[in-house]
Amino acid sequence: MKHFRLWLLCCAGICMLPWLSGCYSLSGASISGKTINLRTLENRALNVAPTLSTTLTDKLRNRILSQTGLASVNTENADYDLKGTITGYSVGLSGTQTTGNGVPQAAQNRLTITVEVDFKNRLDEKASFKQSFSRFFDFDARQQLQSVESAAIEDIGNQIADDIFNKAFVNW
Repeated sequence: MKHFRLWLLCCAGICMLPWLSGCYSLSGASISGKTINLRTLENRALNVAPTLSTTLTDKLRNRILSQTGLASVNTENADYDLKGTITGYSVGLSGTQTTGNGVPQAAQNRLTITVEVDFKNRLDEKASFKQSFSRFFDFDARQQLQSVESAAIEDIGNQIADDIFNKAFVNW
């Protein structure tokens, strides 16, 4: 029963034992800090979706706070500092098909979003990084972007939040 309780505490991401040097969450993250300054992602993409910055920032904030137990603070001396810029939001062709008369035509389009992140780990400077993260969503070329944009941003946002989280806290 004693081992079960210890396992349960570890799974919940709770560190109550003084001999543990860091907290571990179900995600595999090792967190030694207590605070993070998560800034709103600035949107500098040439094409702008009105809710993109808010949506991506919220996804990233929710992913980090729910998986780490860190407290979000708005101060320059937080243990971790994360700021970023949305640098790309573009639609391009990702696939073609040949029509009955042998003429190629668009079959799939691809929405690509790129975010440049500057992550500071004040407890371990070697773990700090500045890196771009890019993900895409393919959709049928017969569809307008507006008809799939919300689902695409949702999907891409989840993937980018996972990528940033893993780079910052799991070292993948």
